Amino acid sequence: MVDVRPLEGRTAVVTGAARGLGAAIAQELAARGMRVALLGRDTDALDGVAAGLPTPARVYEADVTDDRAMERTAHRIRQELGAPSVVVANAGIAEGGPFERSDPRTWRRVIEVNLIGSAVTARVFLPALLDTRGYFLQIASTAAFGAAPMMSAYCASKAGAESFAHSLRAELAHRGVSVGVAYVHWTDTSMIRDVERYAVLRELRAHMPPPARRIHPVGQVAAWIARGVDRRSASVYAPPWLRLAQAVRPLFPPAVTLLSRRQLPRLLREAPLEGTGLLGRGGRIEEDHLARTARDAGPDGRP
Repeated sequence: MVDVRPLEGRTAVVTGAARGLGAAIAQELAARGMRVALLGRDTDALDGVAAGLPTPARVYEADVTDDRAMERTAHRIRQELGAPSVVVANAGIAEGGPFERSDPRTWRRVIEVNLIGSAVTARVFLPALLDTRGYFLQIASTAAFGAAPMMSAYCASKAGAESFAHSLRAELAHRGVSVGVAYVHWTDTSMIRDVERYAVLRELRAHMPPPARRIHPVGQVAAWIARGVDRRSASVYAPPWLRLAQAVRPLFPPAVTLLSRRQLPRLLREAPLEGTGLLGRGGRIEEDHLARTARDAGPDGRP
């Protein structure tokens, strides 16, 4: 008999689970009977997510870029919830604005969280995934398809995270661990709502074809992703029609360049764009972290 609830009774880890897509993914996995470890920086929000889940859940405050803290967290999860069978590397932040005027610390932090944080997540949970012959899902983005202007750090980090996941899949395939990449398009989160506040970013989205600029409800996106977890899919597309875009993916960078060459001068004259800072509620928490780090650093940049 085929197991119709293959995830029931198992443990899942979701990073960036305090709100938005991470919280919705946690809800979908819990609905499938999984115990869920919720990782993030905002413990109050994480507690709220945990309270609404139908299965046992634990909250772990963690910075995904901190190797030692993540190692301790992985150990606690194994002791308290059991060895994870599913790990979803969802933690991510974004900032917008011209690269030449970007804040180096903010730009670097996007790379650290989205790319290095994903690698740290994979590293600390890999022993458990090997034991359970589990599944690691990297949340990427269509930003990895065709890099958009004014979003250089985000696009670079998501392209890097995609490449990392492909490499990890090839490395682990013979050891029974599956690795997937989720390509997520415009999703109704606080990060995307912040994008809409900036005229140039809003206009750039408006120049996409109608299906490509639609913003999808976070619950629907999480359901598409959870279906991919059920199937241990190598590629998960949210929305599913994005699968068709893979065939024409090489055309995206020149098309984006052509559009930008025509539209950016006009848009920038109408609404000059400075750096947006980190977008969304999660981004503001990271901004506070960067500010505290700067205050604690001495004149030479060291604590």
